[in-house]
Formats: sequence, C-alpha cells, structure tokens
Amino acid sequence: TTALQRVRLMATRVTLSSLTARVCYRARSKPLHLNNTLASFSRTRSAFTRTGSSFRGRTHRHFCTMSATTPASLDRAKLWAKWAEKDGEHSWLEEVEGEKALEWVKQENDIALAALGDPKSTELYTRVLSILDSKEKIPHVRKIGPHLYNFWQDAQNPRGIWRRTTRESYKLKEPEWETLLDFDALGKEEGVSWVYKGHTLLEEEGKDPTRTLMNISRGGADATVVREFDLETKSFVEGGFTLPEAKSRCSWQSRDVLLVGTDFGEGSLTDSGYPRIVKEWKRGTPLEEAVQVFEGMATDVSVNGYLSRHCGHAYEWRSRATGFYSSKKQVRLATGAADGEWVLLDDLPDDADASQFRDQMLIELRTEWRGFPGGSLLSASMSDVLAAGANAAALHALFVPSERVSLSSYTATQNYLLLHTLDNVCSRLKYWRYEGEGRFEDAGEEAEARIRGVSVSAVDNDQSDELWVTTSDFVNPSTLCLGDAARGPDAALEPLKSLPAQFDAAGLTMTQGEATSADGTKIPYFIIRKEDMPLDGSTPTLLFGYGGFEVSLTPSYQGVTGAAWLERGGVYVMANTRGGGEFGPSWHQAALKSNRQRCYDDFIAVGEDLVKTGITSPQHLAIRGGSNGGLLMGNMLVQRPDLFGAVVCAVPLLDMRRFHKLLAGASWMAEFGNPDTEDWQFMRQYSPYHNLDPDAKYPPFLMTTSTRDDRVHPYHARCFVKRLRELGNTESLYYYENIEGGHGGAADSKQQAYMTCLYIDFLRATIGKGRM
Repeated sequence: TTALQRVRLMATRVTLSSLTARVCYRARSKPLHLNNTLASFSRTRSAFTRTGSSFRGRTHRHFCTMSATTPASLDRAKLWAKWAEKDGEHSWLEEVEGEKALEWVKQENDIALAALGDPKSTELYTRVLSILDSKEKIPHVRKIGPHLYNFWQDAQNPRGIWRRTTRESYKLKEPEWETLLDFDALGKEEGVSWVYKGHTLLEEEGKDPTRTLMNISRGGADATVVREFDLETKSFVEGGFTLPEAKSRCSWQSRDVLLVGTDFGEGSLTDSGYPRIVKEWKRGTPLEEAVQVFEGMATDVSVNGYLSRHCGHAYEWRSRATGFYSSKKQVRLATGAADGEWVLLDDLPDDADASQFRDQMLIELRTEWRGFPGGSLLSASMSDVLAAGANAAALHALFVPSERVSLSSYTATQNYLLLHTLDNVCSRLKYWRYEGEGRFEDAGEEAEARIRGVSVSAVDNDQSDELWVTTSDFVNPSTLCLGDAARGPDAALEPLKSLPAQFDAAGLTMTQGEATSADGTKIPYFIIRKEDMPLDGSTPTLLFGYGGFEVSLTPSYQGVTGAAWLERGGVYVMANTRGGGEFGPSWHQAALKSNRQRCYDDFIAVGEDLVKTGITSPQHLAIRGGSNGGLLMGNMLVQRPDLFGAVVCAVPLLDMRRFHKLLAGASWMAEFGNPDTEDWQFMRQYSPYHNLDPDAKYPPFLMTTSTRDDRVHPYHARCFVKRLRELGNTESLYYYENIEGGHGGAADSKQQAYMTCLYIDFLRATIGKGRM
C-alpha cells in the first residue's frame, strides 16, 4: 500500500500496515467477515428505497447501559457445570494435522459430500467459477514508477500473476500486460502451493521504486515467506533479503537496511504469535546478526517498526500494540544522515490511531480526548508534537461524528484529504485542501449521502491529486473511474472500466429496513428481493451478519450471491448490528465484552422483523457468517434454534474458554474478554460450545473451515461439530474442512466456487426445498 488511506473495505475494516508505505497504520489480524464480494464496491442508489417511516429521523440508542440479556430456555448454570466436567474432552482436535484428527475430518467430509453431492458436478459450480474467473473483471491497479501494477487471477492463472502495463495502455479495452511473476509457475517449480499475500515496496525520495519484498504463503495461511524481488529484472534478487515462514513484519528503513519483526527463536514472539521485537537487518549479513532496536512484552499483541513518507516528509515510527485497539507509539523525524530523537507519544490516547499527512499528524480517536468525541479525525503539526507533545499541540478538527454520521475511511492525494463518511450507512465524500502551515480549507462535499459502496485511492499521492474511484451497489456492477480531487466533489469522473452484469437483476429491489432490538435500539439492515414477491413468509431468505471488530457492512455488488441465490428467487439480507463500525466507535464499543449479547439481540431482532413483515418465516430463514460472524452463528444456533431454518457457519470462534490459547486468539481479548479472569462469568454466556443443550432440537447446520487457517484455529469448528454429533439433536449436521485456504477458507477460485456451491446446495436442500 502506497496511498495515505485507511479503508474499511465494505465490511472489513482493514488497517493498512504498509511498513514502508507513505502512511502506515498498525496492522491487526482480526477474524474477518466472509462476504462473497471482496473485490467489488457499491455505487448507484437509483433502485434503492427505504421501507416504513423515515430511517434518517430515527435515534440510535447505542449508549444504553442495560445489562446483557441471558437466554432463559434452560438452567444455564447446570449446563455450564455439565460441560465444565468435560473440559478438554475434544482437545485432540487441536492437533491440526494429527492423524486421529484428520481421520475424523475425512469422515465428516465424506458424510457432507454423500448428503449434499459433489459441488463440481453441478451447473451452479460452472456458473460460479465462470464469474470468479471472468476475464471481464476490473483489473484494479497501483501506480509504481511509470507503470500500473495488477495482481490477476483467472481460469488459466488460478494462483495468479503479478503484471504491469502503462497508463495509456490501461485505458484501452484490452491493455497490453507484461508479466513479472507467475505464482502458478512458481508453485509448480518449487513444489509448494504458493498463494500471493501482497508486497512491501522500497520507496526512495526522488527515485522510481525498483525493489519490493514479496510475501507468499503456503496454501493461503497468514504466515508468509518473504523474498526480495527486482522490478527491473523481474526476478527474485539473488542473495537478497529473504525470511523463512513466519507472521513477519518487514519495512524498508533504507535500500540496504530492513526493520524486521519475525520469529527469531524462543521469546521473540508475543502470546498472540506475532513479533515481540524489531531488529535492524543490514544487507549482506546473516539474519542472526541483526541488531535489536525495539521490543515489547509477551502479553502485547505485536510490535512494529516502519517508515512513513508523504511529499518530502518522512518519519520513523515504533509501535507496541498492547491490545487490539491500543498501542504505545514513538516517532522521530527521519532524515537519513541525522535522524531526530525518539519522542514517546504518551500523552496521546493509547486507543487513538496516528498517521502522517505531509508535515501533519492525523489523529483518529476512539474515545474522547481534549474535548473531541471518539470517532473524530484531528490534525496537528508534527513539529509541535515532537517538540512539546500531543497535549500541547494545536488541533484542527477534520471530522466530528454525530449520532448518525461516522467516518468510514480517509484518503490523501498530494494536496487533498478525502473523507469517506457513512450517514445511516449511506456514503458521502468530504474534501479538505491543504494550504500549508497546518491549514486545511473546506473544499466541499457531495450534496447527499448515497446508498452505495465506494473505494477511493490516490493514483500517486506524492505527485498529483488524481484518484481511483470504484463504486457499486447490490445489483449494479462495479465501475472504476478516474477523478481529480482538485476539481471538487461535484466534478464528473472519467469512467475507465466497468464490470458487466453477472446475474439477471431484473425486478430486484433494494430496501433498507429497521428492527428494534431488546433494549430499544434501532438496528438497520439491507434487503435485496424481487419487487413483486408475496409477503406471505414463503420466500427462502439468507441473512448475513458479522457484528464485531468495528467492521462496517455496506453495499457491494454481489455477483456470486446474485447468480446463486437472488436469480432463483431468494432474498438476501445484511444486518448492521452493534459491534460493527457503521455508526463509529461507540456502535462497536456498545457490544464489547460483557455487552456482547447486544450484538446477538440485534441479529435476532432483524430475523424477527423479517418474519413479522412477511418477508419470510422461520422454516425459510437461513443465516450465514464467518470468523467472528461464525461466533454469531453459533450463538444464534444455541439461543434461537426456533427462529432459523438453517445455519451456515464458517471458520468460527466457538470455544471461548480456550480461544486465547490458540493461534492469534490472545490478540482478541480486547474484543471478548479474558476467560482466565472473572470475565469468564459473562463470556460463558456467549460461548456456544458451552451452551449446547442436550434437550434442544437444532435446525440443519453446515460448518466449514480450513486446515490451513492459522488465525482462527480449526479446533473451534471441529470440537463444536463433534459435540453436536455426540448429542444427536441436530436435524441435519454437515461439516466440511478444506485442506487449503487459510482464514479466507479457499486458496483460489476453484476452491472458492466449491465452498460457495456447497453451502448454496445445503440451503436449497433445507430452506429452499421445493422452491429453488
């Protein structure tokens, strides 16, 4: 990443950690949502209407201090005691590649495929794969020197190629591409199932980049191998920087020095499995001789060292992530020959994000500070902060949230800062022009918030104010345009690329509904359906949710969902529950730790509203979520088995007694709590593994996960299904574990199509039986 940009990519708040990017942010490896359309963004609102009374006028009472509700269908204390006696009974499933565990996986996979069939034998698989491998996808690019670079996957290149073209050629319908690296060929040559995981570019003042650090992983895992790559020779650098497989953090300090956090051996990683120390590693020396320059504690999430650059200004940063949302930060002026003194930003809130725009520090708040509420974006002079501290620096407010309006992301060009805000989950862009000497001038904003998803990034934030702008919505395909911030928010954009329609959207309408949660809070949700469908509760409906880690679920083009579900008459719903980021940090914080039940109450309220309004009925209502959304699915299964006709749960957290001891789990205690403390008293209320009821009757349930998931341990999925299988009270119980794929569940388009069709076939056989 080179742009000064923080993008919560539709539903995934991805905090950029480019390390040598022009602006860097602390990386957080969080459980991710599993929406189908990670590459598309939203744009058009023409088909969008709102149901009921004006949503914009509603008040969101997410500051409510009511205690979390506890399901009362049985004596929970006795149930918790029962499962406490059996603690550890499924621990053998923690052996990811243990012989006994994999034998159990094979048996479960066979059961699922015997019942649901082989997805590859269906017409749907061919259709979904053709969408994923379409050569008509938009080839999104990043400018590096004189070229535009793109990572591309299709049927001929399932693992992908890294390629480049010129700006002039890119504007053509069929650009001429030059391939730099073929990952399928590399995997075949080395006998390893390599998956591309991004790269870290060397940027030097006044020079076009010629080197990068390529990150590749086995089977899609988070852990990567790092190799130095030459953009001129189009090959790996012989004798260049290389790192073995680990969850490494690497940054260029200069052409011949890296800042490296990796697995240096015993004591070098945190309890979460991320780097605990940072070393300076000089070219031509063994990694073992790298000099330690910074360290954190084992209880930290991770430590990081990196450079940020923008328009001739450079700063070096050090960060100790003491929690998932908090860090201790240091910064100094980076001039090369005579770097400045390190300044500890101890008067800046630990939960604030700090970054750079030219000679300004950008500060994004999660909680109140110096009179500004959480969710605000402020600027301060870097020199003032370095000289006297953040508390003494003059502040300029670039954004202050309101009850219904939050900051989703921001992007910098050479002279402009663009804010992407959400007004009741509707998108609007705000422009600020930098005049120098700490002064930002209001350069206008779009006239109205629109129902869409949008991605904005700088073409080259050192040399121009040009922008890549990608937009779409649930039924209108993505469009990539070229814009210029200097022309203002009302200027027309130049269309460059458009994704053709991937499904028949005729007759589909998008509406925004609203449910009332248990404590009275109004919960918005998006619904996509046939306009003339009967409101008699007979329509198969898929409700998607996540509800955690400040992730905002916003509209995007759903090509696969459209072809596999909407075209066949199904309804698709996306719930904006608390725990997400749709209304800023307070919306997220309202469902943390002891208040987690609010997220589950919100999701239940949406499900009940769909039934009440006649959209569907319990026997035709399915739910789906992954990772943290998988925890949501587990809780829906045990709390309201009567409300849902089928549940699809992917790469989940489910055993909250042990989550912090497995892989990256310790890093998420700021979200859920620490079960080794009194927190367990409330955590056991939403640990699905400890709330399975032998006397309940559970609806059809499909669990999917990946053996190569090194973020959320496959044990969670395994132990939950094993216990359900032993209880024998689930109508139809299926489990499928993909051998590859990492936390995303699939390593390439064929695997993605396979996993998609598996759950769609499951839904058709359950809530859609006889209707789809």
